[in-house]
Amino acid sequence: MVKAALYARVSTIDKGQDVAYQAEALLALAARKEYTPVIFEEQGVSGATESRPQLNDLMRRLRRGEFGVLAVWRLDRLGRSLPHLLQILHECELHGVQFISLTEGMDTTTPLGRLLFTIVGSLAEFERSLTIERVRAGMAYA
Repeated sequence: MVKAALYARVSTIDKGQDVAYQAEALLALAARKEYTPVIFEEQGVSGATESRPQLNDLMRRLRRGEFGVLAVWRLDRLGRSLPHLLQILHECELHGVQFISLTEGMDTTTPLGRLLFTIVGSLAEFERSLTIERVRAGMAYA
């Protein structure tokens, strides 16, 4: 059985937010796909914060080869900045870990999911190239 890291996060707990609904959906996915689930939950932690205890533990274990899949309920639960999300997705790719985002329908365990992942990665690389060009042009002008 493939071991799946399931990551759930809410930023505020005082407004009644709870990771339970995310965890339930992720556990249902794991059951459907016959994955062995390992759940990582963060409550009261902002997605803008890149260093989070449970995410850090998940990524350490991912790098050690413990997981074949990383699943999240929605991309913004994993991270709020595009560079951080891309870094995590790149780590998944480097370590042979498939990625699933339930809400967005991104699932690199399928051919269409791999295509979407490639398109997103290409767009991010394109945006980075444009940013570098703008910075260089600004510096040359200055």
